[in-house]
Amino acid sequence: MSDWLTRYQSGQRDAVWHEFRELGARVHDRADEARAVCDEMARRARHNVELIVERLTGDGYRFHHNDDDQTPATPLVPPTDGAEDHLAWLRDTFGPLPLTLESWVRLVGDVWLVGTHPRWGTSASADPLVVEVEAAKYGGQHRDHLAEEYEAWQEEPEGLYELPVAPDQLHKENTSGGAPYGIVLPDRCADGLFAWDGGRMPFVSYLNRVFADGGFPVHTGTDEEWEVRHRLAEDLLPL
Repeated sequence: MSDWLTRYQSGQRDAVWHEFRELGARVHDRADEARAVCDEMARRARHNVELIVERLTGDGYRFHHNDDDQTPATPLVPPTDGAEDHLAWLRDTFGPLPLTLESWVRLVGDVWLVGTHPRWGTSASADPLVVEVEAAKYGGQHRDHLAEEYEAWQEEPEGLYELPVAPDQLHKENTSGGAPYGIVLPDRCADGLFAWDGGRMPFVSYLNRVFADGGFPVHTGTDEEWEVRHRLAEDLLPL
């Protein structure tokens, strides 16, 4: 169990995440060491996102919102000077946060890969990666919206609360869909639970699945997508 960061960097990533899961909230007995691993995970994720964005941009990909006008969107908004303040607000509002979520907010930022590829017309249907936690582009309205939704949930709680961080697959392609993807809160563990498509999995497991497919984890069955997805995923770092 010793020297988690060195072991993670040497390739023992699965073993380290397994130990974190076994420890649960007790991981905070060695919070600084666990946080160092989560920060390294976030730096690797940031590298992957930047590489995907660079490759998509070179392809002529149009990053846009999931609206009728396909309003241009910024694919990666780095953490702002208010990122730590937003984390404090999240803790005050929802309780403890998983360390991987904190590291994502501090080191990655907001990711929005929805758009249209010039050679892969159904790319928006492939569930492109979106993780917006600070949601800086929405300003203070985002906090107000989250607080109102959480207050309504507390009046009639159903299951575990899931902090919304992304539209679901159908909403990403601008059609009616289900509940947004989210992170289960409160959570004092190292890695959080990512809720999507009616199920839950560790956040890092979800990210690894997405990066293995170049940021587009749902196969749409077109001839063009394999070449595009394969090239996007090439040399991305496992988390």
